[in-house]
Amino acid sequence: KYPSNRWQTCMTERKPYQWLAWLGTALIILGASLAAFNVFPAYIFVFIVGNGVWALAGWLWKEQSLVVLNIVITIIYVIGLFFK
Repeated sequence: KYPSNRWQTCMTERKPYQWLAWLGTALIILGASLAAFNVFPAYIFVFIVGNGVWALAGWLWKEQSLVVLNIVITIIYVIGLFFK
C-alpha cells in the first residue's frame, strides 16, 4: 500500500503546462456540448482544436499515449468533415 502522504503528493503535484491541458479539456467539453445540440460543423472544429491542444500538452509532457490518442481522434474528425 502507498503511504498516506504519497496520494496527497500525487494529487497536489503540478505538471508544467497544466494550463494547456485545462484549456484542451474546456474545449473538448465545449465541443461535446455543441455536438449534443448538433451545431455542425462548429463542434468538429472545436474538437479538432481541443484535441490538438491536448496533443501538444502530451508532446510537451513526453506522454506518447496522449499524443497518439489525440492525433488519431483529430484525424477522425477531419475525415468526418469530408465525408459528412
